[in-house]
Amino acid sequence: MEVTMTPEERAEFEAFKAEKERKEALQRAKDDREAYKNLVEDQIETVFPRLLETSDYLRDVKQNCMRCFDQALKMKADLFNVKDDQRSHTFTNAEGTRRIILGYYITDNYRDTVNEGIAIIKEVIASLARDKESEILVEAVLRLLSKDQKGNLKASRVLQLRKMADQLANERFAEGVRIIEEAFQPEQSKQFIRAEYKNEIGMWVNVPLGMTEA
Repeated sequence: MEVTMTPEERAEFEAFKAEKERKEALQRAKDDREAYKNLVEDQIETVFPRLLETSDYLRDVKQNCMRCFDQALKMKADLFNVKDDQRSHTFTNAEGTRRIILGYYITDNYRDTVNEGIAIIKEVIASLARDKESEILVEAVLRLLSKDQKGNLKASRVLQLRKMADQLANERFAEGVRIIEEAFQPEQSKQFIRAEYKNEIGMWVNVPLGMTEA
């Protein structure tokens, strides 16, 4: 049955249909967002316990590995009559095809007196900025004095400052470098375990033990 509408009725109908479609689209978008939130929630609840179990397992394996080699480390120190101040130890099997490396990371750290050393160096280099060439030197030294995100200088940069101090033969500059060096107080950070094996062509291959490596 054909329905006849006036232009005004047609316009009103089209407006009604467009509004209805707009509301339906909004509702679909809302439903999709809700479905996404529910999906994420479900996956978190599914995966998170497994990740916790994996973390606990890795921690237990790491601790057990450290305990297993603790006696070997003590015997090594006694056999070779050396102070155990190594940052890492490598243990290799008889065939030379497998090895385990135990160690710890060192982070650069300084006592608060480092700031006095930095102030002295800045004072010296500020007095040297007379021309273009000296300004380049000043900028280079300031870059070496820049701190990392934890507020510490990098030990490698302090080494470069020491080389500069030797070249400049400026006693005040050298004093600032000495204060920085004396303030250096490295800290032992996290322990690590690496496992490696030789492949068929004799290359050492790392066994992935972290989430980013697996």
